[in-house]
Amino acid sequence: MKSGHSFHTIAVASLREYVAALQESGLDGIPVAMAGAVPAEAASPAQAAPKAGGAEAPTGELQRHDSLGQIRKELGECQRCKLAKTRKNLVFGVGNPQARLVFVGEGPGGDEDLKGEPFVGEAGQVLNRIITAMGLKREDVYICNVVKCRPPRNRDPEEDEITACSPFLLRQLRSIRPEAVVALGKFAAQTLLGTKEPISRLRGKFRDFHGIPLMPTYHPSFLLRKQGEGSMDSFWEVWDDMTQVLRLLKLPVPEKSRKR
Repeated sequence: MKSGHSFHTIAVASLREYVAALQESGLDGIPVAMAGAVPAEAASPAQAAPKAGGAEAPTGELQRHDSLGQIRKELGECQRCKLAKTRKNLVFGVGNPQARLVFVGEGPGGDEDLKGEPFVGEAGQVLNRIITAMGLKREDVYICNVVKCRPPRNRDPEEDEITACSPFLLRQLRSIRPEAVVALGKFAAQTLLGTKEPISRLRGKFRDFHGIPLMPTYHPSFLLRKQGEGSMDSFWEVWDDMTQVLRLLKLPVPEKSRKR
């Protein structure tokens, strides 16, 4: 799937969410000054986190809205795309509804499909180790995916599937309104940021997603493969990324010994 198409899908979903928010606030249309405008993140992916300390909220910032329970209820036994025909369980998300930090992966795998919870297999164990190393607990953060049903044979989600799911992901993030998002792996990062850049270039630097600082990093399954090859370099690169996240959140950074 082409990441440009994915970004267009996210941008359209974002604009729809914005218009819906205007209507719910009592406005019947878009103000003349904003007619024809697109959210800042749709014009070009921002390359830095928003300024702290009373700065004006960036264009497209997500405002708290429906509760996660309300969103899950509305999602129901979703039949909005073809993934509904092959899934066993819908995987909505798990964690603290007021989390300061959200992890977003690409989609559920086999273990997640069986249990109905994201990141519960081998990759999930690696993610748990990362969260623990950060001095946090799994229940402190929120974990979800770009799509909520397992793609057959764990393939990348397709455009129509992202179209069906992205409004719910945006609503989840708007409900939680985290202070930071970590995009796990190439697909999640490229889809959310609308870029074809490899994850090796994307990681290590905050980007902007709807006014939220987003840190792309390697997917836990990639770390498993690298561990199988006997290399720990990627683990330390992920730790460097998480160190930046901890500093952004003004949380202590645990000391780690880089013994080979």
